[in-house]
Amino acid sequence: MVRTHQENGIRLEYQLASEGVEQAELAGKLFLKGLKENDIPLENVRMCYSPFARTRHTAEVVASTLNLPFEGPQCKVMEDLRERYFGPSFELLSHDKYTEIWAMDEKDPFTRPEGGESVDDVASRLASAMATMESEYQGCTILVVSHGDPLQILQTILNAASKQMEPSCNDLASRIQAVRIPSILSQHRKFALLTGEIRAVR
Repeated sequence: MVRTHQENGIRLEYQLASEGVEQAELAGKLFLKGLKENDIPLENVRMCYSPFARTRHTAEVVASTLNLPFEGPQCKVMEDLRERYFGPSFELLSHDKYTEIWAMDEKDPFTRPEGGESVDDVASRLASAMATMESEYQGCTILVVSHGDPLQILQTILNAASKQMEPSCNDLASRIQAVRIPSILSQHRKFALLTGEIRAVR
C-alpha cells in the first residue's frame, strides 16, 4: 500500500512487522561489520532518519544493534529525509501504482503527481539534508535511514555530483545544484534498493 503522506506515515500501526525487524537487525550487523573492517570507531558514527514510523523503528533497531543510545546526540530525526509524497491520487492505493509514477519521472522529473512531489522537489530537500549533515558531522560516518524513492534520488544526485568538475562547483551544495537536471534526475530508478539494503555512498 502507498503510504507517503506524513499524517499516515507517522502512525504507529505502520511500524515494522517482525520480518522488517529482522531485516533491520541484519542491516545493523552488516553496518557494524563494515565499521570494524574499516577501523571506524562507534564514536564517529551518526545516524539520521526519517520521522515516519517504519524508518524511526528501523533506526531504533539498528541503534540497539550498534549499542548506540537512540535518544542521544548520535541519532537525529530529519524532516527532509521523509518519504516522497506521491499525492492524494495515489495515497493508500496498491503499491503497484508506483510504476505509474516512475514512468512519469522518466519522462519529466520536474513534473509533480497531482498534489505530490516531483523528483526534483525531493532532490531539493535532500540537498538541504546533506548540507546540514556536512556542517554538523564533519569527519563522521553517517548512516541515513530513509525510504526507497528518497534514497535512490539521493544516490543519483551524489553519484552525479561526485563527477562534477566545474570550477564554480567547489562545495557539495553547488555540485548538487549543478546536477539537478532532467537527464540525471530521470534516471533515479537505476539506484533502486532492496528492502533493508545497506549501501555505501562516498
